[in-house]
Amino acid sequence: MDGLNILTDPIWSYRCSPLSFIGPRRRRPPGLRFEDLPPIDVVLISHNHYDHLDLPTLRSLAARDGPRILTGLGNREFLESRGIGKSQDLDWWEDADLGPGVRLRAVPAQHFSGRGLRDRDGSLWMGFVITGGAGSVYFAGDTGFGPHFQEIRNRCGPARLALLPIGAFQPEWFMSRVHLSPEEAIEAHRLLGAGTSMAIHFGTFQLADDGEDLPAERIRSALHVHSNPAPRFWVPGFGEGRDIPPA
Repeated sequence: MDGLNILTDPIWSYRCSPLSFIGPRRRRPPGLRFEDLPPIDVVLISHNHYDHLDLPTLRSLAARDGPRILTGLGNREFLESRGIGKSQDLDWWEDADLGPGVRLRAVPAQHFSGRGLRDRDGSLWMGFVITGGAGSVYFAGDTGFGPHFQEIRNRCGPARLALLPIGAFQPEWFMSRVHLSPEEAIEAHRLLGAGTSMAIHFGTFQLADDGEDLPAERIRSALHVHSNPAPRFWVPGFGEGRDIPPA
């Protein structure tokens, strides 16, 4: 974006777990090999869960590219204690400059944090809005449905692109507090006033009861019931790249 290569919650590890030999494993390889990544300038970490803050990947990126890492309050100290520097803590609604003409704002999410038994909600979770000359991108991280979507639009304006999670939503009576269902993601797209939305956070790790394929199937079905034209909400193939149309 605007000359910067930005990664969100990167994970190239085989498992999202504190241990390399047990825990949720990949159902498919990363869409791009690590060695094929271009030089990375900025890494955004939405929260500290193992499938979002992956220490092996961050160590590899730090050693290869030394990117700037932006994340929620409380995570900088954790990263530095693991030998990963150049990180910056942000609070909700705090801004940071990423480069000439590119600005980031940390925005609320409805989620939680924790990597063990004693650190529940000990660090902040968030999404990000990145604004540059070509418009803005909203990365939701992990979030349930709530009034923050409307507030983000009110404060940041409509996004040219919204990256919205659709997986790990079943059982809905339990997961709805912290994860969007596919139908809620479509409603979030509407509230955000996004020109285009893209589905993320599904089909890679088995984290809930919905499995690999149901999130994409549900959102495609939900889009069919909307009046024409249907919302521009993409479910791209894994590893697929697309050009974002003007908002």
